[in-house]
Amino acid sequence: MPDFVASRREVLRHNPLNTVTAAVERVGDARGRTLVRKELRAPAGPPDHPWAASEDPRHWNYWRREADVYRDPDLRRSLLDTGLDLPGATVTEHDGGAVLWLEDVTGRPGTAFTLDDHVAVATGLGRWQAQGPLRARWASAGFLREYSASKQVPWHLLDDDAAWDRPLVRDTWPAGLRDGWCRLLAHRAELLTLMERLPRTRCHLDVWVSNEIRRPTGEVVLLDWAFAGDGAVGEDVGNHVPDAVFDLFWPAERIGELDVACFAAYLTGLREGGWRGDRRELRLGVVASCVKYAWLLPLMLEQAGRDAHHAYHQPADSGRLFHQRGLALAHLVAWCDEALALGGRAP
Repeated sequence: MPDFVASRREVLRHNPLNTVTAAVERVGDARGRTLVRKELRAPAGPPDHPWAASEDPRHWNYWRREADVYRDPDLRRSLLDTGLDLPGATVTEHDGGAVLWLEDVTGRPGTAFTLDDHVAVATGLGRWQAQGPLRARWASAGFLREYSASKQVPWHLLDDDAAWDRPLVRDTWPAGLRDGWCRLLAHRAELLTLMERLPRTRCHLDVWVSNEIRRPTGEVVLLDWAFAGDGAVGEDVGNHVPDAVFDLFWPAERIGELDVACFAAYLTGLREGGWRGDRRELRLGVVASCVKYAWLLPLMLEQAGRDAHHAYHQPADSGRLFHQRGLALAHLVAWCDEALALGGRAP
């Protein structure tokens, strides 16, 4: 940005574990203008890091993907009249990385969304995804399986009675969650296969409230396109609903309401976009997405003995966090059972 000289900076909340992301900050200049500056790094660290960057355009963590997304006119055109939008952007490159100079979007942040705002997201996703799969060179493939397999997970704690007897777990999680999660894990391979056999479409693959801002004009701007590519119908909604609860931006007691509203809105958007597929397959794509979170419960068992806890890299009240996540995890068990039934298997 040759005419923009930053005179002040504010670090924005982001995932510091991802080696692709060097910085995300709001910057301002002497004229009162603001932009969001996001710096991307080429692969440099150990390849076995769970958030290691990749040079492969099909890899889920391809380091250049966001730069390519913002410079792709076809993607921008595909969002027209859907109710979704991209921020304005300029990309500059340097040795070992790139910098995204993004519009500092004004409006209601997803972290403060009402149910109507969530419905707008789901409707827009339906209209956009009615267009079918992405054909772009930068589009990821196999995200769900590769991302979920990249996690370093203490699976053994599922069989550890002492881990389940920690007060944060014992006193806040709903009865039956242990058996339910073991059932989900027992069907993990089957759920992944079900997802991979569903009709394919274009997906953002990180749709959740911290990546959403609703403009005063009504369009929902989607941020952070780092994973975008091929996915199953329903997969983005299957991410949007539980993630809003896991990081305490939507009450777990109302997750069923959010689920019903977003699914209905997504189906409406798809139909408006000309999609004539099977409603059963669509629902299967939402509920079988629960497999993405197989790692989360054992990780929480590991963390239950800590003195302090965080929700999306911010301090959180431990009791509230575990209670809310426990209810959300139980909802995902119900999704698992629904997916198995839809897929022709009794849970």
